[in-house]
Amino acid sequence: MKVVILAGGLGTRLGEETNIKPKPMVGIGGYPILWHIMKIYSHYGFNDFVILTGYKQEIIKDYFVNYYMNNSNVTIDLSNNIVDVHQTMCEPWKVTMFYTGRNTMTGARIRKIKDFIGNEAFMLTYGDGVSDVNIKKLLEFHRQNGKLCTLTSVQPSGRFGAVEISEDGLITHFKEKPKGDGSWINGGFMVCEPGVFDYIPEGEDIIWEQEPLRGMVAERQLAAYRHDGFWKPMDTLKDKNDLNAMWAEGKAPWKIWKD
Repeated sequence: MKVVILAGGLGTRLGEETNIKPKPMVGIGGYPILWHIMKIYSHYGFNDFVILTGYKQEIIKDYFVNYYMNNSNVTIDLSNNIVDVHQTMCEPWKVTMFYTGRNTMTGARIRKIKDFIGNEAFMLTYGDGVSDVNIKKLLEFHRQNGKLCTLTSVQPSGRFGAVEISEDGLITHFKEKPKGDGSWINGGFMVCEPGVFDYIPEGEDIIWEQEPLRGMVAERQLAAYRHDGFWKPMDTLKDKNDLNAMWAEGKAPWKIWKD
């Protein structure tokens, strides 16, 4: 089953770093967040990736074209132009990169790979969020409910700490950034049947989260796999710093794979 990753966005809220690279290539612990996402899927045996590129797509392309050599120990004999590779960190990945346009919206990007996907179910997620969601259980849930699309729904943490106050004005309990207001949101990590392409009209401005998903909702073809574990997007500079701190401290909940 192919894993489709939306990786064409600009990531303007991440500041200066995205002036020189696309958002999915912003690093966590020295590796692009895109790499972390792929490691999550690979842990569950999904190694056929389709990356939908856009803004500064050449950065993503160069990363994977040079991945083998950049992750190897090598000796270069300049006198006769011989390169000896001693040890390498290789991945069992097949990576297809589709340039889907610089300013194309998410739904239109997905529609552009309709012929490439063919009559097969596929995974779909965003190139800027990590989670410890169990992909195999997600797929099992999708197959059991028989709908065209299943998305992983999550409850993001609140922005501020919460307090409980007694009638006499004393704080009785304090929670550090509890779950939000109880609402469930789209956390990505989706499973799609090829029938989802019928819900994406033509046009470069089609947003996946609007007309396509709303159309499936109207026809009861969109299911939600509730995930109570870790999930975090990298929307802001603070998010990036938080994720890097977790990785540096060895407390990255999304690192479900072994080195």
